[in-house]
Amino acid sequence: MQPTVQPAPVVAAMIASRPNPQVSVVIPIYNEADNLPDLVSRVHDAMAPSGRSFELICIDDGSRDASARILQELAATRAWLRPVYLIRNYGQSTALQAGFDVATGDFIVTLDGDLQNDPLDVPSLLDHLQAHPELDVISGWRKDRQDAALSRKLPSRLANGLISKVTGVKLHDYGCALKVYRAQVIHDLRLYGEMHRFIPALAAEVGAKIVEIPVRHHARTRGASKYGIDRTFRVLLDLLWIKFLLRFLHRPIHAFGGVGLGCVLLGGLTLTWLSFEKLVLGQPIGGRPLLMLGILFLLLGVQLVATGVLGEMLTRIYHEPQGRAQYMTRDAPRPAARSASQGR
Repeated sequence: MQPTVQPAPVVAAMIASRPNPQVSVVIPIYNEADNLPDLVSRVHDAMAPSGRSFELICIDDGSRDASARILQELAATRAWLRPVYLIRNYGQSTALQAGFDVATGDFIVTLDGDLQNDPLDVPSLLDHLQAHPELDVISGWRKDRQDAALSRKLPSRLANGLISKVTGVKLHDYGCALKVYRAQVIHDLRLYGEMHRFIPALAAEVGAKIVEIPVRHHARTRGASKYGIDRTFRVLLDLLWIKFLLRFLHRPIHAFGGVGLGCVLLGGLTLTWLSFEKLVLGQPIGGRPLLMLGILFLLLGVQLVATGVLGEMLTRIYHEPQGRAQYMTRDAPRPAARSASQGR
């Protein structure tokens, strides 16, 4: 029997009615029936001795196996386990967003559901974040990664270098799911498409301070990987969007207008030269490919400039009618953590 699917607002109301925990552990689940009992047990064994109150939010992303049923059975005897069931498979970014929407902890931890991340690393990462009030995000680094070298580690290394270069946020391991956030940072973000792998870059855009710490990594022993070679192409496309988002979201005319003006200039110079040949030198230009090329550049440039102007108008439409802010403010600096001896 499949669990009853609850709309997101209903789930949010259910979670909001419970006492707020200190930590929300958010894990997207897709066809991980073999791993779920062990995963839930390991998260509890890692968090319970830490002395922090916690909730484990597992988002079933339209699994086709018994994951939803197993989650329902496990949650029946564990008050801290709070499943969310999505009606179909939306993808990891949407599943994470669903978890973030209902998370009520002061700190939000993300993990993968395949047991390759080690929940035992979570308490030490939380300790580090609490001991350094200037930090907002801790990103795990699978320094000793237990994956195939050619099919997983090499493409990942190239992707991490490219993403670091494009976004300006230099991390060794963007793909590591184990991350710890202050809740304010996460609630300032919205994830669409396949943006989950770029959360550190998006967080940095809203002023978050990020540090990377090595964590343990285990080889997958049960279930099948959900990633294929097609992920590489999706990363490249998403990276183009991220670059535009970070640099030109509030000034789209700078992106389209700059290229457009270059095309207009090139087309104008080409047509000016052809006009000189025709009017001064008396040479025929009607059948020359250069004429068509000049007209093409001129029209393309005008279209790009017009696209930039439309982008500026849409930016204002986005912000002004609903009063969306063009900026975000930070809280006052958090006081440094005092040692036990200082507190006496």
